[in-house]
Amino acid sequence: MAVFGWGIIHPMETRPLSPFRTFLPSALVMFILGWGGLVLLFIFSLPTVWPRWTFFVLWDLALTGTAIPVTWFLNLRFPGNPPAGDPVVVRQAIWVGVYGATLAWLQLGGALSLWLITGLAAGLAAIEVLIRMRERSRWQPPGTNGDDHEMETEPQAEADDRPA
Repeated sequence: MAVFGWGIIHPMETRPLSPFRTFLPSALVMFILGWGGLVLLFIFSLPTVWPRWTFFVLWDLALTGTAIPVTWFLNLRFPGNPPAGDPVVVRQAIWVGVYGATLAWLQLGGALSLWLITGLAAGLAAIEVLIRMRERSRWQPPGTNGDDHEMETEPQAEADDRPA
């Protein structure tokens, strides 16, 4: 029988993402404030200007808080190169919230269509891909500190070679 780390099953010590425990407080706060605030908003307010803007803020919080576990799991299940860190998980969850709030705003104005839904999703996905490409170009494997390319400098001039 194989022991963890000595057979097919490898230890998870090299996993780039933090355990979900680190995301749990922020995800729960956003989830509870967002969805709870939406329930209270729907029950106790009329659809005037300020409750509408409050709806967008709470909708964004609710979707972001709901998306954090999903983005964490997707980045854990499908690791990239370089591996996604904690800020990437949060950023992708925020994209979900911004996307949902933008769709709600467009629907309120009657401007939402299938082409706009897919175009906005494609645009946000393209932005995320470009950000990840930039991260990939700046990434260095662990254990290197960027000192591999020592710049050759010109030799210092002797004291008597310096102009007066």
